[in-house]
Amino acid sequence: MQPVISAVIPVFNEKESLAPLGRELAAALDALGQPYEVIWVDDGSTDGSFAELKGIIAAGPQRALRLSRNFGQTAALAAGIAAAGGEWIVTLDADGQNDPADIAALLRAARAGSDVVSGWRRERRDKLFSRRLPSRAANMIIAAVTGVKLHDFGCTLKIYRTSLLKSVDLYGEMHRFLPAILNYAGASVTELEVNHRPRTAGRSKYGLARTFKVVLDLLTVKFMGDFITKPIYLFGGISLWLGAAATAMAAWTLYNKFFNGIFVKDQPLFLLAVFMALAGIQFAVMGLLAEVIVRTYHSANRKPPYTVAETAPTGTGNAVKG
Repeated sequence: MQPVISAVIPVFNEKESLAPLGRELAAALDALGQPYEVIWVDDGSTDGSFAELKGIIAAGPQRALRLSRNFGQTAALAAGIAAAGGEWIVTLDADGQNDPADIAALLRAARAGSDVVSGWRRERRDKLFSRRLPSRAANMIIAAVTGVKLHDFGCTLKIYRTSLLKSVDLYGEMHRFLPAILNYAGASVTELEVNHRPRTAGRSKYGLARTFKVVLDLLTVKFMGDFITKPIYLFGGISLWLGAAATAMAAWTLYNKFFNGIFVKDQPLFLLAVFMALAGIQFAVMGLLAEVIVRTYHSANRKPPYTVAETAPTGTGNAVKG
């Protein structure tokens, strides 16, 4: 039977957590009373996690993929999403901190009218200074920049409408921005408080360094979301502002020369005006080049710059003749 829900779990050196999580996950999905599948993606583990997964998938509609090396969580999720066939895709971590019992509530919230339901670890069971505080700061920045008001972008426990999620090209470390990326595509995004449990085995794979990656990835997401089909608006806008500033500075320089007797060579502002004018020309050229690249990209990939949310069936009534 076609699964209604596909659970995708990226795994990297979590051997001790897999068996308990597998039992909990099977119990939670069985309780839904809906056809399901579980897709484990071993992201190049070196602790025997894949051998452990082979024993887990023997029970129930489960399968495991092993990547050739450690490509990162985003790539592992992308592999699982590509293999998923359910109407909904739920993602969760393999460390056992996400509670599979929350999947039922996520599915209910999604069926109530949301394309994405993101988990919120309100009572997060992690270290304060190395995990919770940097995450809180990153969440506020992401929410402010993208306009998607979520408290916890970093929570892996989320549910997505498969038809929308499969249209997203995942790369880099973009998995944490999926709600924002899908929101740019027109998806409805909501948040649901979920249980978060302390880690009982293994160790965290994240550190403070990921905060800098988040900031850099955020710039990419913002650009791809707001300007990927019209980059000239960004680069051209900067060019116009620089040109206007350069004109104002040059005009002030000339005013000082003719009315105050201050020669141009004695006014450093003139050099700044020349610099900003040249920078404005460069940004304008960059915008035109970006427009050419974007148009070539869409033409070569035949990927439309829009997403169809719903199609109403053709009516079967008789046409009225005039």
